[in-house]
Amino acid sequence: MDLEKPPAGPPAQPPPVREPEGCLVVAIRLPVRIVVLVLVVPVRMVWDALVVVGRLLRDAVLRPLGRALLWLGKALFVRPLIGLWRYVVVPVGRALGWLVQVLLVVPSVWSYRYLLTPVGHGIAWLARGIGAGLAWVYARVLTPVGHAGRWLLKGVGAVLAAVGVGAYTAVAWLVRHLVVVPAGWVHRWILAPVGRAIAWCARGVWRLLALLVTGIGLVLYWTARILVVLPALALWRWVLAPVGRFLAVVAREVGDALGHAWRIAGRISRAVGRFLGTLFRWIFVEPVRWAYRTVLTPVGHAVRDAVLRPAARAARSVGRATRQTLAAARETARQARADVRRMLFGESLEREAVGRREPSGAETRTLGSSTTALTKD
Repeated sequence: MDLEKPPAGPPAQPPPVREPEGCLVVAIRLPVRIVVLVLVVPVRMVWDALVVVGRLLRDAVLRPLGRALLWLGKALFVRPLIGLWRYVVVPVGRALGWLVQVLLVVPSVWSYRYLLTPVGHGIAWLARGIGAGLAWVYARVLTPVGHAGRWLLKGVGAVLAAVGVGAYTAVAWLVRHLVVVPAGWVHRWILAPVGRAIAWCARGVWRLLALLVTGIGLVLYWTARILVVLPALALWRWVLAPVGRFLAVVAREVGDALGHAWRIAGRISRAVGRFLGTLFRWIFVEPVRWAYRTVLTPVGHAVRDAVLRPAARAARSVGRATRQTLAAARETARQARADVRRMLFGESLEREAVGRREPSGAETRTLGSSTTALTKD
C-alpha cells in the first residue's frame, strides 16, 4: 500500500464537443453521400488503374530508357568532352602558358629588373635633389619674402578696417533713421489694424462656410443611410447571410461526402483489384505453374538424364580422343623433322661440361666438399 500521494498528472483533455446538427444537415447528408459515392467509385477505379499502369511503365520502360539515354549521353558527349579536355585543351593550355612565360613574363621580369629599376632609382635620386633645392629656396628666399609681405598686408588691413568701421557706422545711422523708423510707424498704425480687420472678416466667412458644409454633410449622411445602408443591411441580414450559411452547410457536406466516398471507393477498388488478381492467378498463373511443375520439370529432367548428359559424356570423350590424336601427330611430326635435320646436317656436337659455381638441380651442398671460390681446393 502506497502511503504517499502520487503527483498530480496533467489534466486530461476533454473530448471535442461536437456542435448539434439540425434536421436540414441530416436531410442533406445521406442523399449527397449516395450521389457522390456513385460518381466517385468509377473515378477512383480509373485512378487506381492509371497508377498501376504508370508504375509498370516507370519500372519497365522509363527507367531502362533513362539508363540507355544516360549511357548514350555519356558515350556521345561526356567522354568525348573529357578526352577533348584531357588530350587537347590541357596540352594546348600548357603550351600557351609556356609561350606566355617565355615570350612575356621572362622579358618583362628582365626589363623590370635590369632597365626599369635602375632608371627608377636615377629618377628618384634626381627628384630628391630637386626637392632639396626647392626646400632650400623655400626656407632661404620665399619665407623671408612671405614674412615681409604679411607685415605689409597687416598694416594695409588695419587702415582699411578703420575706414570700413567709420563707413559702416554712418550707413547704419542713415538706414535706421531713413528706413527702419518710418517702416515701424507704418506697420504699427496702418498695416496692423488693416490686417486685424481682414482676419476678423476671414474668420466669419470660414465659420459660415463650415456651418453650410456641416448641414449639407448631415443631409447627405441621412439620405445615404436611409436609401443605401439600411436596405443593404437588411439584404445582408435577412437574405445573403441565410443563403451563405445554407451554401456553407452544403459545401461542407459535399466535402465530407467526397472524403468518405474516396475512402470507400479505394476499398472497393482494392477489393476489385484483389479479385481480378486472384482470378488472373487461378486462370493463368496456377495452370502455368502446375504445367511447369508437373509436366515440364519431369520432361526436362528426363531429357537431361537421357539425352544431354550422355551427349556431354560422348562429346568429352571425343574431345579427349581428338586431343590425344593431335598430340601424337605433333610428336610424330617433331620426330620426323628431327630425323630430316640429322640426315641433312648430321649429328650436332654435344656441349662440353663447364665447371659451375653452384651445384646442379640433382646435386646438393655438402659439408665435405665446398663449391665456393674461397674454400675451393
